[in-house]
Amino acid sequence: MMEGGTRFRSYNTLFQLELPMNPWQAYRSRLWTDPGLGVSLDTSRMPRPAPEVLSRMPATFTAMDALEAGAVANPDEGRMVGHYWLRDPERAPSKEIAAEIRETGERIRAFARAVHDDSVRPERARRFRHLLLIGIGGSALGPQFVAHALAGTNDPLRPHFIDNTDPDGIDRVLGELGDDLTSTLVLVVSKSGGTRETRNGMHEVQAAYERAGLVFGRHAVAVTGVGSALEDTARRDGFLDVFPMWDWVGGRTSVLSVVGLLPAALQGLDVDGLLDGAREMDRRTRIADYEKNPAALLAGAWHAAGNGRGDRDMVVLPYKDRLLLFSRYLQQLVMESLGKKLDLEGNVVHQGIVVYGNKGSTDQHAYVQQLREGPDNFFVTFIEVLADREGPSVAVEADVTAGDYLLGFLLGTRRALAESGRGSITLTVPDVSARTLGMMIALYERAVGFYASLVGINAYHQPGVEAGKKAAEAVLDLQQRALARLREEPGRAWDLEELAAGLDAGGEAETLFKILEHASRNPDHGVERVPGAFSYRIA
Repeated sequence: MMEGGTRFRSYNTLFQLELPMNPWQAYRSRLWTDPGLGVSLDTSRMPRPAPEVLSRMPATFTAMDALEAGAVANPDEGRMVGHYWLRDPERAPSKEIAAEIRETGERIRAFARAVHDDSVRPERARRFRHLLLIGIGGSALGPQFVAHALAGTNDPLRPHFIDNTDPDGIDRVLGELGDDLTSTLVLVVSKSGGTRETRNGMHEVQAAYERAGLVFGRHAVAVTGVGSALEDTARRDGFLDVFPMWDWVGGRTSVLSVVGLLPAALQGLDVDGLLDGAREMDRRTRIADYEKNPAALLAGAWHAAGNGRGDRDMVVLPYKDRLLLFSRYLQQLVMESLGKKLDLEGNVVHQGIVVYGNKGSTDQHAYVQQLREGPDNFFVTFIEVLADREGPSVAVEADVTAGDYLLGFLLGTRRALAESGRGSITLTVPDVSARTLGMMIALYERAVGFYASLVGINAYHQPGVEAGKKAAEAVLDLQQRALARLREEPGRAWDLEELAAGLDAGGEAETLFKILEHASRNPDHGVERVPGAFSYRIA
């Protein structure tokens, strides 16, 4: 004990910061709260940004205003970034875009009503009872997060997802559906229509429908860009409908576009609540005052914790089972947006913030031990949900419920980390409702934009992702050439290095080994490895 109150452990050795002596005073002085939203944000256990960083905040507000007004934010593709218009069409830079947003919203609601009242029906079943979304990245993560968070026992359609090109994973999903494939509505989501993982999933699912004697198009809907290869396929094969993905909506910010709203509406979720919550949070995060803007407060805390270089990871711990997928959703939103080699001036900066997470109180039994006593390379974001459930809870002890224990574990972990000088942010929300999810999505979208401005990078392009796709295409090209050469002389055993040299791929011998080893363990291409040698042949 110290005179004047209990000493709150200083983060001086970690963050070069002295916090006030009294933690309650620190909490009250730095708490952002909005009674109208029922949301509060506590950054009192994080360092304050340096004055020089705060002096750049007005420029971040100006940059965000320009973004919302329709400035070209992705020079690589020459496109605007307009996910904010989705929940407030009147802010769109043209009447045409605003009208398209509103009209598409009505189409989403009308199609969902038609499915729910059996006006749109499957080929042989009486009605659709299952929803299968095929997508990857932002085309799947956002819808999965919303579906898991808001699922109810009486949802008109039960959602399923194929979000990878893993054959075993696809088989598991199709196995879960089983005979219910006849009553399953399929959403194929791909802006370009050429995303290989999504295309592969669609072909696999289409084959399953054909094996069941069903016409795939009579069970399918496409969500894609105008004029894409997927739109052509959908028109040709008689899909039930085609909905637009606009080029000014990036995948990781697409959850409140058709990408997320259509599956949510089909599942029977409150899409208006999602949009209303996001719109209300947008209004708070447009306030050009650092202390009154929760997204700016988040961005400032991230910057201070990681020295503006991402020196500390962001650990997301939602104390609510329904928010389990929030850390995965934030992983893409934050890491794809902020993970950049170059800044806006072309300097090599290698920016980014690593995001990972679990759920409370599962984390008590997983990695809190290391968070408290291991390397000081992180800060925690606790997500506190005030409402335990609808209705009263059973007392597990005198005057204690299971929900009370959950709060106790959150506060206990928060305190234990503070005692070890580890920083944390606490976001408190009233419940897990559509409105609350909309607010959370909007809050973090804006925080990412502010942080990117503070460190001088472009949050809205992803050259690293495109580089990975091109590298994968080169691997598949090598595979096709290798298989063609093996088939020229069936039965001949080709030494790996000899084959690589013959393909003018001597520097890719390791890649070729991986390709042929995989091919030899699967029956698809007829490749066999010669025992005891690095040699392969067509059996």
